[in-house]
Amino acid sequence: MSKNAIYYVSYKLKSKASVPDFLLASEALNKGHISKQKGYISWEQLFDGERWADMCRFETMEDLKAFEEGSRNPDELAKNFYSFINLMSCRGHHFTVEKSY
Repeated sequence: MSKNAIYYVSYKLKSKASVPDFLLASEALNKGHISKQKGYISWEQLFDGERWADMCRFETMEDLKAFEEGSRNPDELAKNFYSFINLMSCRGHHFTVEKSY
């Protein structure tokens, strides 16, 4: 049985970014693109008061890597989403789900 895969990326928003507008751009990107990708399960956005984190879950690592490869040529929804992010602050990592409780 394949293990679910998680793409975890943390980042900061640009100093003048509007959080409500950022969240609207996130929702549009999810509805218009990410949720339509093969193996997509969910996308959670986390915030600790300074840094944001996205946790995208896919059915397999292969699905996650195919999504990531396809994201190298962003569409307008992705460009709008990225326009809010300080791209130099991004830190990402792939995980597999070993155990869920």
